[in-house]
Parts: sequence; C-alpha cells; structure tokens
Amino acid sequence: MAGSPYTDLDRPPLSAARLRRAVVEPHGPWRRLELRAETGSTNADVAEAAHAGEPEGLVVVAERQTAGRGRRGRGWQSPARAGIATSVLLRPGEAVPERGWPPAPVTAYGWLPLLAGVALVEAVARLAELDAALKWPNDLLVDGAKCAGILAEAVPGPSPERAPAIVLGVGLNVTLRADELPENPTGLPATSLQLAGAAATDRDPLLRALLRSLADWYGRWRAAGGDAQASGLREAYLAACATVGRPVRVLLPGGDELTGAAAGVDAAGQLLVDTPDGRRALAAGDVLHLR
Repeated sequence: MAGSPYTDLDRPPLSAARLRRAVVEPHGPWRRLELRAETGSTNADVAEAAHAGEPEGLVVVAERQTAGRGRRGRGWQSPARAGIATSVLLRPGEAVPERGWPPAPVTAYGWLPLLAGVALVEAVARLAELDAALKWPNDLLVDGAKCAGILAEAVPGPSPERAPAIVLGVGLNVTLRADELPENPTGLPATSLQLAGAAATDRDPLLRALLRSLADWYGRWRAAGGDAQASGLREAYLAACATVGRPVRVLLPGGDELTGAAAGVDAAGQLLVDTPDGRRALAAGDVLHLR
C-alpha cells in the first residue's frame, strides 16, 4: 500500500467522476473539471488554459500543490489530500446571451475575490457548521485564525479587443494538524477546519458546496451586470466581513503602510480606510486587524 491515497484514512482521495456528475453541466457555469493528483499551482494551470483560449467554466482541483501561490508571491502548500486547492476560469467581460448575462465592466472585477469569500463562508457554515469571517480582501478566518486564502489573477486576452479572463483560486485547510500548519509572514496564526472542531471534514461535499455557492453568486453578479449592490453581493460581503468597522494597519504593495478605521467597501470592491489624512480607497494591501 506504499504510496496509496488510502493510507491516511482521515484523508481519502477525491473522485473526479463523482465531482463531475455533481457540478459539471453542459449549460451551467462549470463545463469541465480536471482533478490532478499533484500540480505546481492550480492557478497557473488554469491561467495556461486561459491563454490557450479555454472558455469560461474550467475547474482544476489538485490533491497536492507543490508551488501554490498566495498574494504577493507567497507560497501556499499543504500535505496531500489535507485541504482543498481549486481554481476556476471566469470570463466576466464576455456576454452570455443564453443566460441573459451582459458583459461585466473591468472596474467591477475587484469584487470577484470578495465573491469567492462569500461563497466560501457559506460552504463552511453549511457543511462544517463553523462561524467564519472574512478579512479583506482574501482571507477566511475561523476563531481569528486563517483557514483559507483566495487569489484572483487577470489573464490578458489574446487580442486587445478581448477582455481579460480571471483565474480565481481557493486554498482551504481542511484536516491539517497543528504541526502541519503553514507560517504566515503577516503574523496571523493558521488553523484548519479539523482543528477548529468542524462538524464535517469530508472534502467532497465541501468542494461541491463551494463550487455551487460560487456558481450561484457569480450568476447573480453577472445577471446584474457586475453590480455588487444590485446582486446582493455587497450586503452579503459586509455581513461576513470582520475588517469593516474596526481599526486596521494596512501594508501597501509599495512597502508603505497606513493606519485608520476600515469604513466600508466601495463600488469597485476597494477597502475604504479613514486615516488622519482623510479617507483612502485601497485596491490591494495586507490588512492587520488591530485591537
């Protein structure tokens, strides 16, 4: 049984056939699902497919990532079958007449990682029965510790006329043990669903719930033309967000930082921070929650 995926009974392998039967639909948002025993990065795999012209709806799932990426080039790895590592291909700038979806403006794309966060909170609440919260823009927190990360990346179209594709990746710690948790360079402790006392840690229904919730929210957002307010996404995000309404310190991409009170999220998904020098709208940054 050496090398068998069944040697760790807490971590059974996923079934590509069962997942495809559950989530792939000819006219639905997820049109193709690939399950890989090991890959460098699911985001990189989906980005490569996007460059090659793959249509919207590809889902790539990996049992193990060897070079998973977080924001700002950070690594995201876990033992085989101990978590969910998945990425999906979206083309929000292209109309889908049969679904009544107009193109979403590029200015609204900032809502996509937040949308994934809302879907993840719903899946964790429904299956794991845990109270989870979101730290803007891309972390899922359970009991104040990081349990998942989200990474959205734009892939330029093959021609200037074609809107960029978006690769949306999710990495969720499911059965990681205390000695397997990754270190977080921003100082936020890590956890897993199992360590947090989840009611369920079976990755198959967790992944199905995530993909279904993601499809539901993406459909609402697309039907509203990328309007987070009209689709109900903004309200759902604010209800799940632990950042808005509290003092924060934000490490900016250029190396600067600012402190202030997180006041809300604007129409583009940017975090609004009230600082001593006035209100700032931030498109990116590492947020530290202050007491």
